[in-house]
Amino acid sequence: MNKNDDLPHPARRIFLRDVGLGAARVGATAGACALLASGGQSSGKQAPAAPASFPTEKYDWTKHRWAFGVDATRCIGCLRCVEACKRENGVAQDAHHFRTWVERYVYLEGEEKPRIDTQADPVNVEAAGSEARYRFANRYENAKVEKAFFVPKLCNHCTHPACVQVCPTGASYKTADGVVLIDQEYCIGCQYCVQACPYGARFFDPVKGVSEKCTWCYHRITRGLQPACVEVCPVGARVFGDRNDKDSVVSRFIRDNRVQVLKPETGNAPNVFYVGIDKEVR
Repeated sequence: MNKNDDLPHPARRIFLRDVGLGAARVGATAGACALLASGGQSSGKQAPAAPASFPTEKYDWTKHRWAFGVDATRCIGCLRCVEACKRENGVAQDAHHFRTWVERYVYLEGEEKPRIDTQADPVNVEAAGSEARYRFANRYENAKVEKAFFVPKLCNHCTHPACVQVCPTGASYKTADGVVLIDQEYCIGCQYCVQACPYGARFFDPVKGVSEKCTWCYHRITRGLQPACVEVCPVGARVFGDRNDKDSVVSRFIRDNRVQVLKPETGNAPNVFYVGIDKEVR
């Protein structure tokens, strides 16, 4: 499935109406909210009835609280997660657009700060032999490495998402089960959300003219499946589950480990929990 993460239009209208997104907004937002509340119906017609559940017939989003765990001590930097995400979600097959990516942190002997390899490094793109992907170049073959580890990154689906706060049309919104999504029908491509995200998790799709991001494969998890990146990880470095279930894999991950989140000082309250990272990981 490549395009199922866009929410059903009638349910989207109901969601925006019920949670009152844009109620405090002005200008274009007020006009957009008025249109959503009416559902595009003329004054003489009755709005369609709400579906029994959302976003699928058997899914109740009020009964879940999703969260993600990353064990950096297990990640081997194979990038299968990155490739699976691109295939599953129709992300551009180039080395510049990612819903999830992996960084490498390397501490060399005598250096206090790590050297950070990212997906944006031209050397890593060159190592892949194609402009469509990246691989971690073997640049430290002859260096004295004291410590090295990989850090998977993705949208943190924050409890208090800055991206939602700055969106002028309500296109960026938070669902009842804690997932932050983008309704591309209402995204105007202003990129305010891209700038507001402190984690660099959003990007602009120049072909579609809208913002993009990780959705935790919402079209999969609402059908009882795992996100694509979690499913393909060969070492179990990524875990996902429902925090409302105390016995879920992610609940146990958070309870049994000394977890931390990225940039807690921002007040976004991320819902991606890490094990095995140090203070240099931002």
